[in-house]
Amino acid sequence: MGKKRIGLISDTHGLVRPEAVEHLKDCDLIIHAGDLGSAQVLDNLKEIAPTVAIRGNVDVELWARNLKDTERITIDNWSILVLHDIGRLISPGPETDIVVYGHSHKPDLQERNGVWYINPGSAGPKRFNLPISIAILTLGDEIHVEHITLE
Repeated sequence: MGKKRIGLISDTHGLVRPEAVEHLKDCDLIIHAGDLGSAQVLDNLKEIAPTVAIRGNVDVELWARNLKDTERITIDNWSILVLHDIGRLISPGPETDIVVYGHSHKPDLQERNGVWYINPGSAGPKRFNLPISIAILTLGDEIHVEHITLE
């Protein structure tokens, strides 16, 4: 089992920044945690690497109808739950190792009760004084997370 490099991105709101593309181009998989903002964002990410995306609260147009509210992904022995708003999570479930979420636009990394919670932050238009960011998740024998500021 080799290491897997997963790009984590969220809250793009219709914008795929060239700086994000540069950091995501060597990823085995991209996970978008919602608020894509347009079908073009998903198409652009799929040109870089296989992409899993879920629906965020702004993804209400026809193009987003096939996106799920949550996704569960298994990569090697790691179970990842993806959702947009962490406030809607009742329990990640006993099999979950990692929860990837967005919505707040605030990068975050916490470990609670053996589960890693990762918010890559927002890679979309600047909002308030929050950073513009993504994260790279490396999975091997252990978890490594790097938040990357794009501004």
